[in-house]
Amino acid sequence: MADSQPAPSWQCVMICWGDRYGAEVINHLAENILHSASSAPRFVLMTDRARPGLLPEIQTVAFPEFFLKDEFKGPGCQAKLGMFQKGVLPEDLPAIYVDLDTAILGDLTRAFDFQPVEETIQLLQSAVLPFGPLARLIYRVTSEKKYARGNSSVVVFHPAHCHFIAERFKALYEKHGGMGIRPMVADERFISWVAQPRMRALPKSFAVKFPTEFMLPSRVLCYLKSSLPWIRRRRENLVAITFCGLSNKPETLIELQENEEVVDNKNRILIWNDRVLGNLRHRLMKYYSS
Repeated sequence: MADSQPAPSWQCVMICWGDRYGAEVINHLAENILHSASSAPRFVLMTDRARPGLLPEIQTVAFPEFFLKDEFKGPGCQAKLGMFQKGVLPEDLPAIYVDLDTAILGDLTRAFDFQPVEETIQLLQSAVLPFGPLARLIYRVTSEKKYARGNSSVVVFHPAHCHFIAERFKALYEKHGGMGIRPMVADERFISWVAQPRMRALPKSFAVKFPTEFMLPSRVLCYLKSSLPWIRRRRENLVAITFCGLSNKPETLIELQENEEVVDNKNRILIWNDRVLGNLRHRLMKYYSS
């Protein structure tokens, strides 16, 4: 970043292991975040190897060795918890973590407007029980057995206040000789469980999971939901859309013919047309065509 630029007031965190994503994908995400954000971040990429071709604005930090176990790099993505380990991320600025398969369509710094970010942690809501006072009460009265859960495709947090997440995971792993308790099956479950008193939900007007928002069990429901005025307004202002858990990644989706349908492994249907997706279809085609 040029010396004449103001010092960053936040940091954007990305994570990459293996060879699934090349530098061009990481650069594309960073460029869109930089283009849309009201203030430029410090970009930090936690990586397991050198990544030639990255933009000079992207600072790399080494993956903690403990979190590079093969069992942590599967569907549970426990490897992502390495970003909470002390000494990995700079502790001077609040952070927004973003999955690499996320489309950024607006100002990511809006996330800081929803909650104070000293000790709170914000995730996408992913379960029926919402984050909040009721969930915290249930968490306490069930001795931490029941809790609200989120999705970690977008995480808003302050690194200085979140080291306990990685520390508790490592301690439990050593105690049980592996992932011995239910919350350890996935990074987002573990974050939601261990930090339940601090958890807050990112609003659906800010970020959504593409399959959850746009794919439903029937065509009728797809068209019905998309016709609701408040849903249409909310979707028009989305900042982040993550494609986690979708077998058809966005690069494939934009090649679909208009009105073509996709069914995922949960038998949810996507109808690739403007009636269901509104102007988002064209925005995604433009976003990913580059």
